[in-house]
Amino acid sequence: MKWIFFILISVVSCAQKPEQTKAEKTQLVSSTDSIPNSTIAGNFSSQTELRFDSARIDSFFKAYPVFKKYSSDYKKFYSNRKFAYAWHNEQGLIEQSSILYNRIVQIRDNGLNPDIPYEEAYKNMMEDASLGLSTDRELMLTGQYLVYASKVLTGLSESKLKEIEWYIPKKKTDYASLLDSLLSGRKVDSAKLLFPQYYQLRDKLKVYYDIEKRNSWVTIKPDKKKYEKGDSSPVIREIRKKLFLSGDIANNNDSEVFDEELSKGIKEFQRRYGLKEDGVAGPGVLKEMSAPLSKRIEQIIVNMERCRWLPAEEDASFLMVNIPQFKLLAVENGNQTFTSDVVVGKETNKTVIFKGDMKYVVFSPYWNVPQSIVTKEIIPGIRKNPNYLAKHNMEYYEGGKIRQKPGKNNSLGLVKFLFPNSFNIYLHDTPSKSLFSEDKRAFSHGCIRVAKPFELAQYLLRYDQNWNEEKIRAAMNSGKEQYVTLKKTVPVYLVYLTAFVDNKGKLNFREDIYSRDQHLKEMLFSQNPPANK
Repeated sequence: MKWIFFILISVVSCAQKPEQTKAEKTQLVSSTDSIPNSTIAGNFSSQTELRFDSARIDSFFKAYPVFKKYSSDYKKFYSNRKFAYAWHNEQGLIEQSSILYNRIVQIRDNGLNPDIPYEEAYKNMMEDASLGLSTDRELMLTGQYLVYASKVLTGLSESKLKEIEWYIPKKKTDYASLLDSLLSGRKVDSAKLLFPQYYQLRDKLKVYYDIEKRNSWVTIKPDKKKYEKGDSSPVIREIRKKLFLSGDIANNNDSEVFDEELSKGIKEFQRRYGLKEDGVAGPGVLKEMSAPLSKRIEQIIVNMERCRWLPAEEDASFLMVNIPQFKLLAVENGNQTFTSDVVVGKETNKTVIFKGDMKYVVFSPYWNVPQSIVTKEIIPGIRKNPNYLAKHNMEYYEGGKIRQKPGKNNSLGLVKFLFPNSFNIYLHDTPSKSLFSEDKRAFSHGCIRVAKPFELAQYLLRYDQNWNEEKIRAAMNSGKEQYVTLKKTVPVYLVYLTAFVDNKGKLNFREDIYSRDQHLKEMLFSQNPPANK
């Protein structure tokens, strides 16, 4: 299923070299048409006649102890094959062994460090034509595959994910079964082994590595705070070059004058970076254009890692909120139903990253005020003004708790959407509509405010014939709380992606509002930074 989550457009920023060809320019703005396999491609031999003694596996681990952590995968794989060679046939090594070797050598394309275990021994085994039918080489190839698959398909451990507060359950991958399936010749759709965004980001990473290799990245160095229509400056010519190479403008007239065409290109740039679309190259635009190439490469790699943790095949119908993008998307059977701007938690009240199941729509809701807000805001308010509760349409209930009554000024607005979870996070309407006009919308206490609550209610109740447009609007404005149980629960993903590819094939970047990229980057790059080798 084509991934259609992200709808905003972004840019590949780079500067034009005079000697660039038209083909080179096109490469910078076009995504790769095909999605390369993340595993080993080809028709594998299914030979079963050549076998080895199972005891050789334990002796191999003594010589190459790094692979011992995969002992259960080894034994499961070879037991299923009755210890028949998988990488050899009567003529020697099969073609897939070379394909695997090339994949491992090029693992940097997957945003991973090229630290190959026992690299020299592995290379020697692959190049030694005299080895013939070698059990050590056979087991080395399997070990290298398992390491590769673990890195590419799995990423960081569950414990590491909890350390960085990512609570969406990781997908489970049976590497031994996968390898057995590949080598037996059974068809495996490797494009479904990872979350679809992973492959799209990987294509963009290759483009950025190419920019790095050709040293064609130019950083904008502004000589004023902003540029707008009518201005003239050599910096404007450089801005124009970047917009042309990234596809924001169709033509580059090399002018130093800020014209209407450039203003439209700036709006495209702003849309892809989540900035206010005013067509002015102000501080936000200039800051993003001035980012070093290394930052963008790291940002892509960090988000490729996050994509390793997400389900490979998303549910047929689901809701997803990308927190740094401040966007909600509803998808039904692969088709985008609608998108909505959202407000998420501020830095001190971060919205949690997790998956839930939407079960209830609550019309005209009460707002049961959390004790933390009661302590920090309401009690001090009552001390200053004894009529504080009445003024805010609040009341005591259940032995001293405080809640706000339903109504248009209720903090939850006219409807809320519940997917029960231990974090007490939900989606809801809000009377504070003005916040949706901000380009950065981290203002809440952790819950998610939705700009289009009526459309969301329609989407969630689409299977219930008891609810049409008229009844939904009436319930939202009734002033009487009403719970509605959904006929069919809907998965909800709250994710955190600061780099992603939209459905037009354009790369987007967003600000790391919770400073989560830095922590993850340190985990990934602490020992071996992603330098070009």
